[in-house]
Amino acid sequence: MNVSAVAAVVPCWSCKGPVASRALFCSVCGAVQGPGAIDHYTRLGMTPTFDVDLDELQRQYFGFQKRLHPDRFAAKSSREKALSQSQATALNEAYETLKDPLKRAAYLLNLLGHPVDLTACGTINDRELLMEQMEKREALSEATTPEQVAKLAMENESEVIACQCHISAAFNAANLEEAAHFA
Repeated sequence: MNVSAVAAVVPCWSCKGPVASRALFCSVCGAVQGPGAIDHYTRLGMTPTFDVDLDELQRQYFGFQKRLHPDRFAAKSSREKALSQSQATALNEAYETLKDPLKRAAYLLNLLGHPVDLTACGTINDRELLMEQMEKREALSEATTPEQVAKLAMENESEVIACQCHISAAFNAANLEEAAHFA
């Protein structure tokens, strides 16, 4: 992927010392900084890719969250409390986006300059796909045993995994049109 994070230097709000725009704290005075305009991957120290190691993502998230949790700033100024809350909110948003494959695909496509609107995802325009979904709903409503429901759930999970594999392959081939189609 060709996404680069520019490490701009901005002045610390507290001491005016130089701070990288993606830094959590000022290296001069130690004051917490605002979240800055950086992408979710950079915020969590991850490489911009669809194939995210979810265990690593969780480790990164909890590591940053531990350092930035607003409770750690209870004795600080109201500005630092607000900034830590902003940082925590930005981290939560980044984590929630990147841990979900569909949201991650749409976010990465947007990041790569190929916008996708997830709000349109609830609408099915493909007649064949619509019929398939209606048949699945009918099969689920007609299921009378837990085994039948479990079988349908397994089939659905297999289709989700296959779709994620298609998205991954499309991103790996730099085929953003294909990735957007499956997202």
